[in-house]
Amino acid sequence: MTKSFFTLFTVLFTVGLFAQNKTDYWQQHVDYTMAVDMDVDNFQYTGTQTLVYTNNSPDELNRVYFHLYFNAFQPGSEMDIRLQTIADPDGRMITVDKKSRISLLTESEMGYLHATSLTQDGNKVSYSEEGTILVVDLAKPIPAGGKSTFNMEFKGQVPLQIRRSGRNSEEGVALSMSQWFPKLAEYDFEGWHADPYIAREFQGVWGDFDVKLTIDKNYTVGGTGYLQNPNEIGHGYETPGTKVKKQKGKTLTWHFKAPMVHDFMWAADPEYIHDIQQVPNGPVLHFLYKDNPKILENWKKLQPKTVEAMEFFNKNIGQYPYDQYSVIQGGDGGMEYAMSTLITGDRKFGSLVGVMAHEMAHSWFQHILATNEAKHEWMDEGFTSFISKLCMSEIMDYEKENPFESTYKGYRNLALSGKEQPQGTYADRYALNFAYGISAYSKGSIFLSQLGYVIGQDKLMETIRRYYDEFKFKHPVPNDVKRVAEKVSGFELDWYLTDWTQTTNTIDYAIKEVATSENTTKVTLERVGLMPMPMDILVVYNDDTRETFYAPLRMMRGEKANPYDGIERTVIDDWAWAYPTYDFVINKPMSSIKAIVLDPSQLMADVNLENNVWQAE
Repeated sequence: MTKSFFTLFTVLFTVGLFAQNKTDYWQQHVDYTMAVDMDVDNFQYTGTQTLVYTNNSPDELNRVYFHLYFNAFQPGSEMDIRLQTIADPDGRMITVDKKSRISLLTESEMGYLHATSLTQDGNKVSYSEEGTILVVDLAKPIPAGGKSTFNMEFKGQVPLQIRRSGRNSEEGVALSMSQWFPKLAEYDFEGWHADPYIAREFQGVWGDFDVKLTIDKNYTVGGTGYLQNPNEIGHGYETPGTKVKKQKGKTLTWHFKAPMVHDFMWAADPEYIHDIQQVPNGPVLHFLYKDNPKILENWKKLQPKTVEAMEFFNKNIGQYPYDQYSVIQGGDGGMEYAMSTLITGDRKFGSLVGVMAHEMAHSWFQHILATNEAKHEWMDEGFTSFISKLCMSEIMDYEKENPFESTYKGYRNLALSGKEQPQGTYADRYALNFAYGISAYSKGSIFLSQLGYVIGQDKLMETIRRYYDEFKFKHPVPNDVKRVAEKVSGFELDWYLTDWTQTTNTIDYAIKEVATSENTTKVTLERVGLMPMPMDILVVYNDDTRETFYAPLRMMRGEKANPYDGIERTVIDDWAWAYPTYDFVINKPMSSIKAIVLDPSQLMADVNLENNVWQAE
């Protein structure tokens, strides 16, 4: 964040965090133990999985579901058909002549993931594949508070890199292994979330992972989890000064453990360079990237910036809880995973730092604060976009008074396009990728930046830190962040959550009339849009002195502190939403006024800025 932005909006980073236990909250728990053999010649793999499932719900379960994500990468899959039928398909997933790349996959190029055997507590169960979902009818119900152990054998084939995971990416990365294993679907207070993999994001059950991966010894592996046998493996993981014994055979078995995560990703390539950086009083950072002269300089420069980013997020959200984080070249853009990220690496330096910062921020907003991305993608992507823009402003010294300017521009484009859908729309059921992207990233980011306008910047940052402290390692929902903001600010904010996230109501306030009356000036404001907001009004006089007026929104039941240091503020009467116009008086003649401006911060997402300013003729 630039100095000028701090001058305008003073943000106080308090060290106190507040905790509240939700006694009525529950979530499921799962422990995975897996052993996987990967054949790097045909990109096929086999594995075993022992899964211990703890039913912490108050309900008896008669069925469970597993995600089989790789089945999406087959001609005729839901992902393929959606790609063929949506008006604006993802450019990474189509050919130059607009054909679905999935539809063109041959048998050896497609992906698949199949259970070959499955038992529950030693008893065979009935199961069936339905696209990317494995439906399992239990041999016996799992009672509330009970546990059950599932033993599975499975086989898979890694698809050509098309979306997120896959083999042989455009940048030459051999294996980007995300969403690669049979993954138990989430069951929560809303019921099962066995959503098919069509386009969007993911949700998982919190648990511990113990994974053994056997692969060609020439491949360097990185991803989720702590390597348990570094001095046997080497590849840059060994203790400094240790001589790694040469292993017999063609393969190595890598042993990883990952405590309290809800996903497990790994990537592997024979040409990976492996660098390590230590964050002061923080985790060890691993960097794995291709030995490509074109990218080497930028990847070396990226490393100290990654340290700075980790320190920024630790300070402004809360302490990163793991001892390790890995930045790995792979995938098809940037995607967050537990304790790690996959990013494409052949980028300009600013872009490389930007994608790192965004994906690292997801370690807090998704991989610690684990919202359901299919239902509340705006919390995941939007909050990440908000905090990563602040991070980039600081670590890259960007000279912008408002780092969110482009974010607001994107939102206005959507709001005025006639193609917006409410943020409560299920992620796969947006009519357009355009609408999804701006709703999730831009409008989701504005939820926070605009909340700062409503409650004050210091209260916003306190809200973020308290939200993290109360809901880390949980599955928060929209009401949770709203309630934290209410407790921090003392305001009523249900109106804000409702209108911004559950409707497409827009904000549009206008200066309708400015009239003189002897030695005073009467200003009439108008609410043109349907969404309510409190109002900051800046008055600039001919001698360039300034003052502000603040009209609280009545349904807020409170007043924010003066956000403008050194500028006198007058708090005027509350504005009740149902009244379309609002009058207030400036105790100076109209002839002394140069300009009147609504929301000088431009943090209110008003869709028409032209009627926000009055200037003397």
